[in-house]
Amino acid sequence: MTRNERIERLIQYFTEHNPDADSELVYTNPFELLVATILSAKCTDRRVNSITPTLFAHYPDAASMAKATEADILALISSVSYPNSKARYLKGMATMLVNDFDGKVPSTVAELTRLPGVGRKTANVVEAVAFGKPAMPVDTHVFRVSHRLGLVSAQAKTPAEVEKTLVRLFPAHLLSKAHHWLLLHGRYVCTSRAPHCDTCPLEEICPKRMAHAKLQR
Repeated sequence: MTRNERIERLIQYFTEHNPDADSELVYTNPFELLVATILSAKCTDRRVNSITPTLFAHYPDAASMAKATEADILALISSVSYPNSKARYLKGMATMLVNDFDGKVPSTVAELTRLPGVGRKTANVVEAVAFGKPAMPVDTHVFRVSHRLGLVSAQAKTPAEVEKTLVRLFPAHLLSKAHHWLLLHGRYVCTSRAPHCDTCPLEEICPKRMAHAKLQR
């Protein structure tokens, strides 16, 4: 099975079974999504969603967060991973938004990655999810699933290399949705330590499962 055939089967399956795939982070505007995505690094969406309602009640926009101290922010996000670093990032990010972007979240990767705590993956999430632009954020789930399903070659050893391949393979209008398809598949089915291969709906396109099936013949 070729890589393009795998992509076609994957699109066909998820278009039918999960056509409305979206972020599991809870947000109402680009600023909230940006904050939540920064907080989600090395942390579960469930944990982030448990603290953001209170955080956003205190700091609903960049202007209010920029006025807060790192200690103020830390007190509200202490249960996430790396809270000290993330408090510093949020304070710096909000301050830069106020000073350089009139308090508004920019919509391009180039501008977003200028903000403290915002790498390419986070910038792609905001660009794709908040602004509806064609982008492919590559987190650990997308990276793992892309390799396991044979969507990218073993030589694609960095998120940037995986992103470049996936952007070429998926139609532009499906990129953001495909990101969520791969992410959610990795989060709940093709998990890191104990993938649920026996119940995986994509086993027919998985190189490992296809090789196993041949050996059993």
